[in-house]
Amino acid sequence: MKADGYGTGLSQAGDALTRAGCRFFFVATIDEGVTLRTAIGATPKIYVLNGLMSNDTVKDFAEFRLAPVLNSPGDIAAWAEHGRAAGGASAILALDTGMRRLGLTPAEANTIARDTGALDGVAVDYVMSHLACAEDAGHPMNRQQRGLFDELRAALPPAPASLANSGGIFLGPDFHYDLCRPGAALYGVSRSTRAPKDIKQVIGLKGKILQIRVVDSESTVGYGASQSVPAGSRLATVAAGYADGYLRSLGNHGHGYAAGVKVPVVGRVSMDLITFDISAVPPHAIGTGDDIDMICEQHTVDDLAEEAGTIGYEILTALGRRYARHYIGGDQS
Repeated sequence: MKADGYGTGLSQAGDALTRAGCRFFFVATIDEGVTLRTAIGATPKIYVLNGLMSNDTVKDFAEFRLAPVLNSPGDIAAWAEHGRAAGGASAILALDTGMRRLGLTPAEANTIARDTGALDGVAVDYVMSHLACAEDAGHPMNRQQRGLFDELRAALPPAPASLANSGGIFLGPDFHYDLCRPGAALYGVSRSTRAPKDIKQVIGLKGKILQIRVVDSESTVGYGASQSVPAGSRLATVAAGYADGYLRSLGNHGHGYAAGVKVPVVGRVSMDLITFDISAVPPHAIGTGDDIDMICEQHTVDDLAEEAGTIGYEILTALGRRYARHYIGGDQS
């Protein structure tokens, strides 16, 4: 649920997933946790991946019934003190098995394991780690991380385990343990997660045509005159741009669909506008006020990411707040 539910809307996605039966959620920050708690009610468990961040947040975690992922000895000490005063407080214990981001180093994990009182007051719901190369099934680091994870867990008090992110799920049952943590896969990202087949798209992105013009002579389009179009080309200018998260790298590389026909982006992406060459679309099939589909079943999040030279994660989390959002499915409309 990080980054505003991967750009889909944290509250709306959380509500939909709760109604679908999800009872365990992960966010990055305490602010995301508070927003999600307000949206989904008191029952589901919400874990904050970035941990306490400071001792001053302990009271907020308690007030909103959030559980931290404990990433350092300092996190553990602060949460254990709170837990002893409160009669116990649940958390996840994070181990760094190779990402070199958050989590206890192997040395720190072994020190905690030897200190029999270090976790007094902490109810460890899960011991977790995070895979660095899950999108590459053959990468040796997957096996190395799993081995180190098992080794460090064996020295700690027994607890359920969680290792697999979206990509890790597709590595097979050996990586599943007790809890998997799908993120981008929930929102239609296939290629960056190495899913065995394309995941159903849950996001559509449309841009409204503000103007259509027929070019009367060969000419360039947009800033920098980076692309030329021949005389007779029909160009559609759409109300979206890099300020909306339609990445600037998509200039002269991106595509959309107009009336079912694939149409290219011509010229640079501007802050608020994009130009598509709709010459291949029958003139009667589309007009001013109609939409061009920038993400759809025929042109997925992964397709757009490939054209932009990035990954689906960035495409989704870059979606701007100026887009009007419509939620479809279940009892929403």
